[in-house]
Amino acid sequence: MGSIFPFLSVAAVALFSFVAVASWADARRREREAYYKSEITRKIIEMQGTGAGSALELLREQEKLDARRRSEGIKLGGLVTTSAGIGVLIFLRVLVRDEPVYLSGLIPMLVGIALLVYVYALGPKE
Repeated sequence: MGSIFPFLSVAAVALFSFVAVASWADARRREREAYYKSEITRKIIEMQGTGAGSALELLREQEKLDARRRSEGIKLGGLVTTSAGIGVLIFLRVLVRDEPVYLSGLIPMLVGIALLVYVYALGPKE
């Protein structure tokens, strides 16, 4: 029993170290992407000719793809959260029959529904 505590402390330090390095690497990647995008934008502005139109069209297409990817991510998140809420609702209803504890499953379900309503009704259209 005494040997599990050093193992758990080393595991916790390793986990948080990994999370720190992973978030740092992700931040560096995003920084590079933003730098490259700003460089492309600067070069397009400096260009005077027919190539500028096609480059601007490429940037517009990239923005459309990013917006679509964001929208699809919100849709997936809404579906997963709604499904998890329904699962919690059913699980707690079967587990505890005497009290209405199962209603706590409505919280994630309503969050998922709010995400779906935003994507389909309130969000920006393509």
